[in-house]
Amino acid sequence: MHKADCFFLGKVVSKYSFKGEVLVKLDTDEPEIYENMESVFVQLGQNLVPFFIDRCRLHKSALLRIDFEEVKDEASADRLIGKELYLPLSMLPPLEGNKFYYHEVIGFTLMDKNHGDIGQITAINDSASQVLFEAKKGEKELLIPVNDEIITKLDRASKTIFVETPEGLVDLYLDN
Repeated sequence: MHKADCFFLGKVVSKYSFKGEVLVKLDTDEPEIYENMESVFVQLGQNLVPFFIDRCRLHKSALLRIDFEEVKDEASADRLIGKELYLPLSMLPPLEGNKFYYHEVIGFTLMDKNHGDIGQITAINDSASQVLFEAKKGEKELLIPVNDEIITKLDRASKTIFVETPEGLVDLYLDN
């Protein structure tokens, strides 16, 4: 399995018991849907390695307590602390309306209410406090905030996100 075919589920943050159980901090708004998994991919070096699960359940809301088949002691559990867990993209629950996964909208067109087509989304920048669409229009690159007040409609069929950008924002990029 390649990382590009997977989504980040969470990170092993600590041991739970002397029997090798670990706690995973999930990166999700709905942790309960991951309670009864059979396996996950653990990133070891540059590889995603499948780990099979004996038992997994929620622990204090956003933590998942996992008992892996092959991890039955503290030393083995220690080696997993800090490791990232992944699942195949096919396991993501479908979203509707204006909700979307970041990877899903790469290649979509941004259609602004006042400026029309303002470019194609090439990436999502979530490294700052404000998540941004990175879009390209000809040779120009635009950074448009990803937020509910700007996104007016998402059309998956036409691969278009309709936005109403703040006055002057698009002009900063396209009027030069």
